[in-house]
Amino acid sequence: MRGVRTVAAVALLAWAGTNGPAAGSELNVIMEEVPDFDIVARLTERFERDNPDIDVVFDAMPYDAMRDKILTSFLAPEAIYDVIIVDNPWMVEFARAGYLEPLDDRIRATQGYAYEDFVAPLRAIGEVDGRIWGVPYYNYALGLIVRQDVFDAAGLAVPTTLEDYVAAAKALTRDGFYGAAMQPQRGYKVFEEWKNWLYAAGGNLFDAAGRVAIDSPEAVRALELYIETYNNAAPPNSVNWGFDEALRAMAAGKAASMLSYNWMLPTLNNPEGPAGELAGKFQLYEVPGGKAVLGAWYWAIPHNTDEKDAAWRYISWITSKAVEKERVIMGGAPVRSSAMSDPEVWQKGYGERYYRTVLAILEDAEPLAVGERAEEIIDIVGTELNAAVAGQKSAEEALRAAAASLRSLLGE
Repeated sequence: MRGVRTVAAVALLAWAGTNGPAAGSELNVIMEEVPDFDIVARLTERFERDNPDIDVVFDAMPYDAMRDKILTSFLAPEAIYDVIIVDNPWMVEFARAGYLEPLDDRIRATQGYAYEDFVAPLRAIGEVDGRIWGVPYYNYALGLIVRQDVFDAAGLAVPTTLEDYVAAAKALTRDGFYGAAMQPQRGYKVFEEWKNWLYAAGGNLFDAAGRVAIDSPEAVRALELYIETYNNAAPPNSVNWGFDEALRAMAAGKAASMLSYNWMLPTLNNPEGPAGELAGKFQLYEVPGGKAVLGAWYWAIPHNTDEKDAAWRYISWITSKAVEKERVIMGGAPVRSSAMSDPEVWQKGYGERYYRTVLAILEDAEPLAVGERAEEIIDIVGTELNAAVAGQKSAEEALRAAAASLRSLLGE
């Protein structure tokens, strides 16, 4: 049995046109070791008692270890993994390389699967060149999380524009308390946070014709405002912070706001969580400007597994409307509109306002980067952004360098 965490024997809902997996089938599943994995593992374990014909063996690990292991499995004569989760920047690359099994026919043949119930921007990431290669697992779209009591006491409205956000963050910074806990860490993290600022400033990574536009006046303005906020309203010496450090600052009562994953709100408002007596004082809003960076994981089937039917039966069960509702009630990050609109989920989960806000975030969100070179794009831009925040380059210099590298990479 592979993996750092094993849960065996799950029951899978049958889909039309298959006779089901042979007795004793084993599905080896690679996953990121995050709280959503723990929920999936608990749900899967329930089926061990009732359906002992399939063993689901989880190999859970930190994010940084996953991509190389998945690629090794793709290229092996026999698949190491029968089910994988795919981060959204990998989707186009994996699909076009022939590494994934198309899911269109299986989705159509699965009665009651309700594929259209997945929020549209989430569906779109898993669809490459007219085929479906992955179905959503969980989202990590960004929102604005604030200490509502701090904003209320200061008489400040929660900002809806970049300029208002910068002004509020500065106004709330005093005596070791900071207006914004940021994540300027080189690479993925700074790009993931700053691209929300880029959208709010009216810019984007590419223009309408698909040409690199990260050196536009809107992009320069977005980065200048980001740097201004870091210099005047973020904790000192936090240029290498990621979301973990920002979360700890919020939980410790040292910051009034952060742009981070929407599911951080339940973590902060959990009385048994890291915020302690501050739990209940945090609130989630859409990011300034309203358009958020969308991150998501997807369930997918490798092209070289011999367990494709069993793999789909498991995936179609764990992503079904009924199990999605249960997963979300247990604390999982939602991906189906029905779960976020369900009064029972509101009551047993984190309340109507939270789920309606998450749905609004997801419905107007866009991925950090897409395409076969998405990983390289993220690294290039994230490196230059961090250099600008660290004061090594001006905003204009950093974005000009990023644009030049992207144009070279993409053959413009």
